[in-house]
Amino acid sequence: MAAEKPHMNLVFIGHVDHGKSTAVGRILVDSGNIPEQVRRKLKDEADKLGKGTFDLAFVMDTLKEERERGVTIDVNYREFNTDKYYFTIIDAPGHRDFVKNMITGTSQADAAVLVVAANDGVMAQTKEHAWLSKVLGINNLIVAINKMDVVKFEESKFNEVKDDVVKLVSGIGFKPDNVKYVPISAYGGDNVIKKSDNMSWYKGPTLEESLDKLPLPERPVDLPLRLSIQGVYSITGAGTVGVGRVETGILRPNEKVVILPGRTGEGLIGEVKSIEQHHQELKQAAPGDNIGFNLRGISKKDIGRGDVLGHVDNPPTVVTEFTAQIIVMSHPTAVTVGYTPVFHLHTAQVACTITEITKKMDPKTGAVTEENPSFIKNGDAAVVKIKPTRPVVIEKFSEFPPLGRFAIRDMGQTVAAGIVLDVVSSSKKSSSKKSSNKK
Repeated sequence: MAAEKPHMNLVFIGHVDHGKSTAVGRILVDSGNIPEQVRRKLKDEADKLGKGTFDLAFVMDTLKEERERGVTIDVNYREFNTDKYYFTIIDAPGHRDFVKNMITGTSQADAAVLVVAANDGVMAQTKEHAWLSKVLGINNLIVAINKMDVVKFEESKFNEVKDDVVKLVSGIGFKPDNVKYVPISAYGGDNVIKKSDNMSWYKGPTLEESLDKLPLPERPVDLPLRLSIQGVYSITGAGTVGVGRVETGILRPNEKVVILPGRTGEGLIGEVKSIEQHHQELKQAAPGDNIGFNLRGISKKDIGRGDVLGHVDNPPTVVTEFTAQIIVMSHPTAVTVGYTPVFHLHTAQVACTITEITKKMDPKTGAVTEENPSFIKNGDAAVVKIKPTRPVVIEKFSEFPPLGRFAIRDMGQTVAAGIVLDVVSSSKKSSSKKSSNKK
């Protein structure tokens, strides 16, 4: 049944303790995707740990440490069906220590649910997550204003928090028509799947109905194949198995592929024997599909997370340098030439050096305000030249959007983010190597 419906990846984001995991748990329980006896078992476990209100969150928070600490550490995936879509729900961590996992989850999503607690309103990670989701390519947002039970279901409180979020997301660049607001109580189940009698003043759709109103994501099937690798395993009887997401193009079994940069930086050629998703074999994988694939001719030790797979006749671009437009969000002092933080690009994490700050711009208008500035600080947008400390696949944002955007992290926080305008490819060096492999 799932395969007949369009597939959508949905990420839940927001500040720690605002109820993301509980909202996901509520959706899965009330829609019948989690049996009642499982819910009862989780309730007993939550009570034993002295976290009675966390039973719904435990649906997603499966690690022992997560249950004891009451926070989401890693990214979790769950399937969920509505009338219109077959969703893969990605529950991303809100705690600031785990933002890099949140980036991985959000970079795989087509749309996001931003959970904001009505009693707290907009907090530090609310801002960071909303901002990162926009940078990572999400255009459609549902804002679930949660914990309405805590503020006695008052319409005035909903409007107050909503106004603050409107200011936040419009300042980041979300179009007002692409953002929907729903008052919910995830713990009580109000307005998640079932309409709430406690908020008769609210006439809009429930959270589930809002999900079905999300537009169908565009799938760049006509572009050349790019698949970002999340992990590689050696499985007895199967050999080398890669796991990742198809970003653009189509992958079919028995195709010859190249994986770049690989451990050597010069790429490896092999063959994809079979493809599967949620333990079902696929005849082909399209953009948005998170898949496992069996590789022949490539060893697990030669490739890893952050590598990118493509067809041999149109290989991914390994760069020695790239030009990007960045916006500085949260740096304690200023960004100068020589700064070398960690760049999160698709599934890769690479230290890169800013070698030149070409121009500073007004982030709202794009107008150039200064040529060759000596530094840039919070709120500034700029065009910069960047040199990775090791080979990495990067594409121009205008050609391959999923592989042309990035977040910059340093000192435990997201410092800046941006998009790739141009690349200097290292292919002149490695193309002879590839062609000799093909013979």
